[in-house]
Amino acid sequence: MSNTPHEIHDEFPEFADKIHALKVSDEQFAKLLEDYRDVNRTIHRAETEVEPLGDVEMENMRKQRMVLKDEIYGMLTKA
Repeated sequence: MSNTPHEIHDEFPEFADKIHALKVSDEQFAKLLEDYRDVNRTIHRAETEVEPLGDVEMENMRKQRMVLKDEIYGMLTKA
């Protein structure tokens, strides 16, 4: 298990400029980034045992993070 947070700019470094541009110009994209950040931080806090989660809840959070990441990637590749 990795205790490294999966920050979106680390996941998609090649899209750094697009991430910034869409964040300031597209409310839906900005909301996706915010949702991703919130879920990602919750997962990281659970992995580091700051705020542990149950196995089912952790699995659901990871799935939610994956869905958000896919949506963000889709918007980045369309832009």
